[in-house]
Amino acid sequence: MFLSACVFFFLPKVLQLSIQNCQNSCIIELSVIIFQVFFTLSSRMFASLFVVILGLCYCSKESSQFILGRPRLFGPSEALVGEVLDLHCELEIYPKNESILLQLFKEGVRDKLFGEYSSLNGVVANFPLVIKQSLEGNLECVAKGQNNSNMEPTVSYTHYLRVVEPVAGAAVIVDSGPVEFFEGKTLKLSCKLKAGNYVSYKWLLNDKLLPQSPLHYAADQHLSIYRTTPKDSGSYMCVATNHFNKTVFTSNSSGVSITVKDVVSNPDLSFTVSKEGSNEYFAMVTCQSTRGTLPVTFSLYNRTEVIANATVEARKATFKVPLVLGQHLGRLQCQANNGDRIGYSGLIPLEVVPVGGPVMMHYDYDVGENYAVIGLRLYCKAAKGSLPRYQWFLNRTLLHDQGSFYYVVNQPPEQSILLLSVGRSSAGTYHCEVSDSYDNTTAISSKRKYLDKEVLNRIPVLVVAVVFGCFTFLVFLISVCCWTGVLFRRRRYGEKSLLSLEMERMTPAYEDELELSEYNEDADVVKTARGGEFDQESSDASLD
Repeated sequence: MFLSACVFFFLPKVLQLSIQNCQNSCIIELSVIIFQVFFTLSSRMFASLFVVILGLCYCSKESSQFILGRPRLFGPSEALVGEVLDLHCELEIYPKNESILLQLFKEGVRDKLFGEYSSLNGVVANFPLVIKQSLEGNLECVAKGQNNSNMEPTVSYTHYLRVVEPVAGAAVIVDSGPVEFFEGKTLKLSCKLKAGNYVSYKWLLNDKLLPQSPLHYAADQHLSIYRTTPKDSGSYMCVATNHFNKTVFTSNSSGVSITVKDVVSNPDLSFTVSKEGSNEYFAMVTCQSTRGTLPVTFSLYNRTEVIANATVEARKATFKVPLVLGQHLGRLQCQANNGDRIGYSGLIPLEVVPVGGPVMMHYDYDVGENYAVIGLRLYCKAAKGSLPRYQWFLNRTLLHDQGSFYYVVNQPPEQSILLLSVGRSSAGTYHCEVSDSYDNTTAISSKRKYLDKEVLNRIPVLVVAVVFGCFTFLVFLISVCCWTGVLFRRRRYGEKSLLSLEMERMTPAYEDELELSEYNEDADVVKTARGGEFDQESSDASLD
């Protein structure tokens, strides 16, 4: 009891002395709490705890320090390059009459200070910043005692600042190489900027938005076009865009002209014959491609020997080659080149055979209802000739390519076909003439053929003859069979007539060979008959 009384008497003085010596607020609060707990503890345990408190107060007299609260960094989260922006840092728990230094850093980086502020009694720090691209990222505020090194520094939560730089200076760069190239290659473009971030890109071809295609691939500022064709030629430009709040910034590049060349196609090779003078002939050889960027260089070969070359601003070239009729002078081939791969034609023989006879003409027809002939096809063909020219005539009048009832289809050098609609206007005598296309001084004519609707629908004499002949042969065959039978019987039975032979065969049926049993009547039937006769006789007698 005496110990408890002493403790109650001296405890307030001891606590007052401890508070004066202890500068750490946490220890002061702890001492007050323990003083309150004293009333609930036994005297013995309180004595032990009080001794510990006194020891802590004594030890903290030399090393006590004030623990600052966590600062709070706040302000706009987005800024435009070049603007002045204010960020703020606030310390909610701070010591009175103590100057606190607040500093602004990038997260984890202490070697570059962006701003600092001396705050007294919780004044909110203000950091005015001229926005640069380097400020983008996580920022943090560090609080520490300005004149008291015993204060432990504290760091705020990070604050992310997004820095937007308006786009400027867009330009198209050709990454794949030259601006002129042949189809099939890959075109790679990129849009370079002098300034700008958070950018979206659009690509234009000839001032129109580049159409979507599996062969067009755009990613960020890059554009790739695979397996290019001449349709991909034109002026390319990029449009770069970014925005800050509701303000949109745009930068258009200048156009870059891209030319995709068309590879020359395999040429077609043909020739005609030109006659100069009385007996001098030349082959006019034509090489022609259907596609290809100009100019095109054509080369004519006779097997492996180069005959001629020509570079033209066209897809066709003509070469003049001396010719001897009726002789084989080799095989011609044409090559076309416009800078990429070479196109090759097929081989054709350099040989011209004059037209020779005979000229044959035949026809076939189409039938309609009732098997009447309604359409006719006449064919004209010469026995030989490399370059024939066909002409059709009706009643010695030349028929041109097309008329009201006919149509000419030439298939040189094989044949020519005349298509006819059978009617009154098509009736007449037809024939065809064949001459050399390069020399029409002589022509070979076919036989003439008269055709009209009645003639075509008349049964041919040959058909009638065949049918009549077959019928006559059948009658003759039957007659021969009959006479053969008669002669065979006469040879076997002599001069007897057929009637006598038949009577001899029927005689045995009426002689004794017949069985009487076949003609017996039923007994009851006979009796009935007889009874009837007796009744009739008795009735007659009574009448008499």
